[in-house]
Parts: sequence; C-alpha cells; structure tokens
Amino acid sequence: MALTVGVVGKPNAGKSTFFSALTMAEAKIAAFPFTTLEPNIGVGYVRKKCPHPEVAPACSPRDSFCRNGIRFVPVKMMDVAGLVPDAHKGRGLGFQFLDDLMAADAFIQVVDASGATDLEGKPATNHDPAEEIVFLREELFHWLFQILEKNWKKVRHRNISELSEVFSGLKITESKAESCARKLNLPTERIDWNEEQRFAFAKELLNTRPIVIAANKCDENPGFVDKMKQRFPDITIVPCSALYELALKRADKAGAIDYLPGSSSFEIKNANPPQKEALAKISAYLQKHGNTGVQQAIETLIFEKMNRIVAFPVEDEAKWSDRKGNVLPNSFLLAPGSTALDLAEQVHTDLAKGFISALDARTKRRLGKEHQLKDCDVIKIFSK
Repeated sequence: MALTVGVVGKPNAGKSTFFSALTMAEAKIAAFPFTTLEPNIGVGYVRKKCPHPEVAPACSPRDSFCRNGIRFVPVKMMDVAGLVPDAHKGRGLGFQFLDDLMAADAFIQVVDASGATDLEGKPATNHDPAEEIVFLREELFHWLFQILEKNWKKVRHRNISELSEVFSGLKITESKAESCARKLNLPTERIDWNEEQRFAFAKELLNTRPIVIAANKCDENPGFVDKMKQRFPDITIVPCSALYELALKRADKAGAIDYLPGSSSFEIKNANPPQKEALAKISAYLQKHGNTGVQQAIETLIFEKMNRIVAFPVEDEAKWSDRKGNVLPNSFLLAPGSTALDLAEQVHTDLAKGFISALDARTKRRLGKEHQLKDCDVIKIFSK
C-alpha cells in the first residue's frame, strides 16, 4: 500500500469520525480541539468488481475482503491533527500537522457543512464552511512557499534537480517539480526566479496534490453544500455523513444489519427497538442522498482524481492463486501508465530486481517489463 491518503481539516469538523467510518480504526472522537495529537494510521478500502467469477466461485483475499462479488482494495489512511489558521507560523499544532500532512499523496478535506463551528473548531452559528476550503489551501501554500524561501539561497543558480531535493520529504519528485516549472514557463537550469515566480511555483506544487472535499453533516444545513459547489465549481465536493456511515458499519459488524459499505440501503437482521428507531432515521437519509458519501469520497479521489487502476498478482496463472491455493490473494492500486515492473516493485523489491517477464493470466500472453497494465489485470511475474 504505497499510496497514502491524508484525512485533513480543522478541529471538530468530524474528521476523526470520518476516518473511523472509513477504516473502522478506533480514532479518538471528542468535541474539543486537538483530539488527535499523533497521526492515526489505518486502512480504508475502495470498491472494485472482483474478477474471481471468471475462474472460481470465491476468492481468498489476504489484504482485504470481498463481499457479494465486490472486492475492497486497501488504501493506507492517515488522520492528522486538526489545522487552525496560521498553522504555517506554528500556531496550534501547525508544524507537526503540516509535516505529517505533506507525507500523504492526496487529501480528503473534511469540512463542517452544518456551519456549526468556526475555523478554530469552536461553536458558531451559520459559519460559512467554504472558508474552510480557502484557509486550508492558504496554509498548505504558505507552508510550501516558506520551505522554498528558507532554502532559496542554497538552490539559487542551480538546476531543478537540486531544487526538488528541498521538497523530497514531501513526496514531490524531480519530475513533478520540473513539470510545474515548465507549466509556468520558468527556467529549470541556473534558476533565478523572482518572488512572484516563486509564489506561482509554490501554488503549482500544491496543485499536484489531489484533493476531494467531504462536506460532512450535510443534512443539518443543506444550503451550505450548494453554496460551496457554486463558489468552487472546479473543486470536487462530496456531501456526506460520517456519523451515519460509522453507525451502519458498527451495526453490520454486530450483526444487527446487513450493510455493504457505500450502498444505498441495508437490511435489518437482529436490531432491538432503539436500534430500529435510529436506523429508520439513517434509512431516510439514504433515501434522500443515495449513500452516506464516505465511500464515495475516497473512491472519487482514487479512481476519478488520481485515475488509479487495480492489479492482481498471482503465482498460478491457471487457478489465479498463490502457491497455497488462495485465489486472487492480493490487490494493488497503481498509477495510470504503470508497468508490469511497477507491479513487481509493489509486491516485493526483490521480485522487481530479478524481473524476467510477466504473463497476462487471462490471455496467457508474455509481457515485458515496460508493458502498461490495464485495470483489473491478473498478472503472473517471473523473476530470478
């Protein structure tokens, strides 16, 4: 799971509830700022139609699970401390937050779409949640610009490769840095950008990090979601209720209901009267919105914003299994354009070092290391 998604937002937006709903990890949830002091790490999942019916009645996932023919593919999730204005100046847990945050490949920003809390996470009335979107981008931008300014004397008159090293700990590669510079028509050799150009470069770096807005508690003040979408037509905003998703998953785990994450409905199995009353409220929400939005937020980020594909490595190309007979034991999310060699690297570095060739388990066609994979490919890798 090389890919890491950061769940971010101000205090009391429902961020830790969202994280818990997605991962079922026991994150601290409380109505006061900075509940999360250290990053919570967990595993979330995105849905993909499982290919196992092509060869077997069931699969045997080792890294996830499969229900009703839907494979849940793992994604590393990170819930970091709440962000407050001027975090880039060290306010609140700013420096710690931003260091943790920039280790993620992409973000889900959870905003309080009810307008019941201000930017500090304190109780408020009709606070505009759109301001949360603005201030997060400003904090991240200033953080990147600040890093660039601190190191400017060291990288000035050098090439883009030396400049990219300044951001190497933030998952900003040389190719990303060069792409940003070229997009702005900035020189990439013997760099001597002025302050305005450095500003523009920092903003472009920020744009390389995909983000989806999870408009949490959307049912409490529906008008705010519409206003956000009107104000930010180019930003993906997904209405959601993290609390309802968490309640449904816990009820499913307890056997009270049968619920598949991301579904538009659930079946009551063994719920008591108080549970049925609570579930009726959730059912009304699902009828209105179609889903809780939690699963949709992560899948919109992974599949639409990042265009990730899923690949299934196997050892037995006939049975699509590992050496122990587990059918489709693992699944990996890969960047678009990933090759058979990239998949080998994800499985194990030694497999990549000794890479000889690969095999498409469906067509039995031999593949070279540069062969680009398709979504839901089942691949056997040959290695020394």
